Amino acid sequence: MIVISREAVRTHLTYEACIPLVREAMVALSRDVTRQIPRQIIDLEGGRAFGVMPGALGPGAVFGAKLISVFPENFEKGLQSHQGLVAVFDPASGALAAMVHAGEVTAIRTAAASAVATDALARPEAATLAILGYGEQAHTHAHAMTKVRQVSEVRVWGRSSERAAAFAARLESELGRPVRACADAREAVDGADLVCTTTAAAEPVLLGEWITPGAHLNLVGSSRAGPAEVDVQLVARSRFFADHEQGVRLQGAEWLNALAAGVVGEDHLLGEIGQVLDGALVGRTTPRDITAYKSLGSIVQDLAAAGWLAEQARSLGFGVEVAF
Repeated sequence: MIVISREAVRTHLTYEACIPLVREAMVALSRDVTRQIPRQIIDLEGGRAFGVMPGALGPGAVFGAKLISVFPENFEKGLQSHQGLVAVFDPASGALAAMVHAGEVTAIRTAAASAVATDALARPEAATLAILGYGEQAHTHAHAMTKVRQVSEVRVWGRSSERAAAFAARLESELGRPVRACADAREAVDGADLVCTTTAAAEPVLLGEWITPGAHLNLVGSSRAGPAEVDVQLVARSRFFADHEQGVRLQGAEWLNALAAGVVGEDHLLGEIGQVLDGALVGRTTPRDITAYKSLGSIVQDLAAAGWLAEQARSLGFGVEVAF
């Protein structure tokens, strides 16, 4: 068995590698090639949670599970909020083949999935990016968006103006393009072509009336029923797509809120991003469409990334071999 550390994941799982891996996994998910069940979540004290996500990539491919803890307060301590492992099993023997750092895989594959959705749904000329949040997912999303669109301007917003300013300065240095910290979320999204919500907000921080026609949104921060980053009007105004339709219908907070409020019907959730990628579903229909991709995260994304990393580790000699 190979153990792959956080540093090894960060070094080898580049966006150039991960984006096509996730794209292929999402198409396979929508074709029912893969297998997964809705994530199981155990609530812990203080808003913390422990999740289990099992799945299989399909015939002859790896299977396994992600065991992940979510401790939102870790950001204040300089630690990852998501920690755990992805267990990868050999499809030929059933043996445990690899254990991969789940926090880093989650950070990269989530942003890669949003990049896949952005490439499929955003206008080709989209250039202004707004990011709500300044944590790990905000950072990875900023980088991932530049891999699929020619981003010329980035705006960021977060509850702490000091942290937002520091985050903006860091991004500007890394991306080599203007990054501006905004006083409020409305200012950040005003006229933006691309919007990524990556906050831990319990109540909406983004209203539908603020969004400019033609924008594309990646709704990422809430991964379960309850906390919602955007209001029901934003859902109603958008062409709304899921990473995994069953999961979003069961656990997508923004979708469930809009449905309960009566502003949308069941058919407003148009389907999965994998269907759009596969040509089975129309994404954007006009330049003025507002498109929204609801990301809960899928085990097939984790397994695609972790399985690839395990192959690379054996080929390139990184990771630690352990007798198990």
